[in-house]
Amino acid sequence: MKGAFGLIGVFLSFLYDATYGEHSHSIACGNKSHSCPHFCAICVDYGRATMDCLHYLLHNLCLSNFNTAMAELNTTDWCIWHNVSGLYNNLSLCTEKISDCLLIPWPSPLVERMFVDIHSSFFKECPMEELSDPPPAIVFALVITPILLIPVMVSLVVLKTKNGDGSS
Repeated sequence: MKGAFGLIGVFLSFLYDATYGEHSHSIACGNKSHSCPHFCAICVDYGRATMDCLHYLLHNLCLSNFNTAMAELNTTDWCIWHNVSGLYNNLSLCTEKISDCLLIPWPSPLVERMFVDIHSSFFKECPMEELSDPPPAIVFALVITPILLIPVMVSLVVLKTKNGDGSS
């Protein structure tokens, strides 16, 4: 299995060499969507390893856009999911698209760390819905049902075995 992945990696590196030239040894570039060549060009200009470039792109494109959009909201609106779900989804799609372009599995530890940081800075003060016990009537019904069923089932078994050989 390792050999297959190695062969695929060699093939992709040759494919990348043919497409992007001499800088292919430090930057991997994925699909040919309209934005991938742009991201890859930024990485080539940035001149660092792929993970460093991913960090650079995520912070300067995805996170920057998210922070700007969140700054436009009132801080009390940060805790209302309807207000931030679109921004959060855009951030998620942005991180996935850039990771895809750079042939880095998504989510990566870098992306996960970024989302944890976002949660600790924007959503830390949001009240959480705490789970509570169900009403007493429901608890009573859930408890009493098996208690009543056990004697009924035992009675049926005793009656069945009392009435003959038990094969009927």
